[in-house]
Amino acid sequence: MLQKLLIAGVIVGCSASLPILLQSHPEAFEHVMRFALDKSKDMTAEAPMTIATAVSEPETSQPLGRKVLVAADNQGHFVTTFKVNGRPVDAMVDTGATVVALTASTARKVGISLSSGDYNHEVSTANGQVKVAVVTIDSIQLGKITLEDVQAVVIEDKALRTNLIGMSFLKRLDKYQVQDGALLLAQ
Repeated sequence: MLQKLLIAGVIVGCSASLPILLQSHPEAFEHVMRFALDKSKDMTAEAPMTIATAVSEPETSQPLGRKVLVAADNQGHFVTTFKVNGRPVDAMVDTGATVVALTASTARKVGISLSSGDYNHEVSTANGQVKVAVVTIDSIQLGKITLEDVQAVVIEDKALRTNLIGMSFLKRLDKYQVQDGALLLAQ
């Protein structure tokens, strides 16, 4: 009797922790599901359930290690929330941007104070030539990835609609690549 209660307790405990494991490591769960589905394919002639129906992809997920997956939005852009100087900032990853670019209002939000005289450099953008302030961001974080002392520019709000995570961040990573409709970043 005690053995049956112990086994029942283990089963209940495992089933209660499954949603927590799924939420914290969705890629590991997906790997297990794919393995199980591949095995079931060998055993039966029925069409297997696809993993997409079993697990919905989060916008940003945490693979094992210091890696992050950012899903593409409806327009194919990789937009997610980063922490800039510890504060949440929505930004688009842009491999065409030489440096990280923040709007002036975002810069103020993350503790970067500038005067009009600080906008003393001119850069070419998709919208033409604009004046920028060159700054160094103390830290940029996305999931388990953190970089310190990242070169950036601040652009007036009217000249930049969204914050951009450019090559001054990306080139310091071990890897960044698009795979299966998501951007993989690894440090």
